[in-house]
Amino acid sequence: MAQDARQRILAINSGSSSLKVSLYQIGETEEAVLSLEVRRIGIPGGHMRAVNSQSQVLVDRDIDLPDHAAALSSSLAWLRDENHKFDAIGHRVVHGGPHFTEPQAVTPELMSALQELVPIDPDHLPQAIAAIEAVAREHPSLPQVACFDTSFHRQMPQVARICPLPLRFYDQGVQRYGFHGLSYEYVMSELCRLEGRLAAGRVVIAHLGNGASMAAIHHGRSVDTSMGFTPTAGLLMGTRCGDIDPGALLYLMEEEKMTAHAVNRLLNKESGLLGISGISEDMQDLLEREENDPHAALAVEFFCNRAKKYLGAYAAALGGLDILVFTAGIGEHAPAVRQSICSGLDFLGIKLDPAGNRGNAPVISAKDSQVRVRVVKTNEELMIARHTARLVGHNR
Repeated sequence: MAQDARQRILAINSGSSSLKVSLYQIGETEEAVLSLEVRRIGIPGGHMRAVNSQSQVLVDRDIDLPDHAAALSSSLAWLRDENHKFDAIGHRVVHGGPHFTEPQAVTPELMSALQELVPIDPDHLPQAIAAIEAVAREHPSLPQVACFDTSFHRQMPQVARICPLPLRFYDQGVQRYGFHGLSYEYVMSELCRLEGRLAAGRVVIAHLGNGASMAAIHHGRSVDTSMGFTPTAGLLMGTRCGDIDPGALLYLMEEEKMTAHAVNRLLNKESGLLGISGISEDMQDLLEREENDPHAALAVEFFCNRAKKYLGAYAAALGGLDILVFTAGIGEHAPAVRQSICSGLDFLGIKLDPAGNRGNAPVISAKDSQVRVRVVKTNEELMIARHTARLVGHNR
C-alpha cells in the first residue's frame, strides 16, 4: 500500500453474544471513524450503540435480536441509512483450519474451502460464511478479507498442537488450533509499544469475555493456549463448559441416550456460567447477585479458579512470568474477577495494587510485584482493518 493511500475499511467482528462493526480510515495514520456494537444477542436486554471518533453517540437504543444474522442485518441497514461509505470489508473468521495461517482475500475458492471446514467448526463457520455472503449481496463490488482467529497460534510447537489421540487423526486435521488470535495479536502489538523489550519475555494473556481463553507467549509467539480443536475447550465461559472429562460425555450418550447434537448444545449453549448459576451467562449479572445467590457465587468462583489453574500451568510452561495481561469484557471491567484469579499467587511474583485494580488502571500490579500486571483494552476490529488494508492495498 502506498504510504499516502487512505482506505476506509469496515471491520466486522462477530463474538459469542455480540457484534462489533467498526469503520476505520487507514493510511499513514489509523483513525476510527465510528464504532457500532450490538450486545447481548439472543439474550433479553439487547442493545445497539454507535459512537464516532469524537465519542459522540450516534445511536443508542434497546434492540432484542434473536441471532447474529439479525444483528448484522440491522447494523448494515443503519450504515446504509447513515450513508457511510467504505472501500473494503474485513471479517473475523473464527476457524482457518490447518492451512490458513494468514488473512485471505475472499474468493469463490476461499468460500469453498470454508464450506469444507464447517464440520470442524459447525458453530461458527456457517455464521461467518453467511455474514460474508450477506455483505457481498449488499456491496457486490467491494473486496472482502477473511482474518482467521486461529492464525496467531499456528506456529505453536507441535507438542502444543497435537491431541492425545493416535497421530493419524492429527494428519486428518484433528489438532489443537487455538482461537482469539486477533485479540492476542493486537494486545501483543500494544505490549511492544508499552513495554518495549519486556514484551519479548514470558507473557500470559487472559482474554476473558463471554468466550474466554488464555495464551502463553514467548518472544512474541504463541507457545500454548487454552482453547483447542474447538473454542469449547479450556476455561469456563458464558455458555461453554471448557475442559471436561470425556468420560462424562460418553456416560450421557450411553445412559441418558443423548445424541451428538444434544451433547453439542449442552456443551456450547447450556453450560458454563449459565449452566452452573442457572441464572445468566453474563458475568456482570452474576457479580451483582453472588452475595445473595449461592449458585451465582459458585459460577463466579469456578470461573476464577479455572483461570488461576491455567495461569499457574502457563507460568510453569514458560519457566516463569514477566507480564500478565487481562483483556476483553470481563478482563477489562471486572476487578473482583482479576483479584480472585491473582489472589494467593505471590509465589509466582504476582501482587496486585488494590486501588489500581478497583479503578481498572492500565497497570494494576503493586510497585514491588515481580510480575507486571496490565489491563489492556483489546481491539480486534483494528487488527482486522490493518490486515484488510494491507491485503487490499497489495492487490491493487
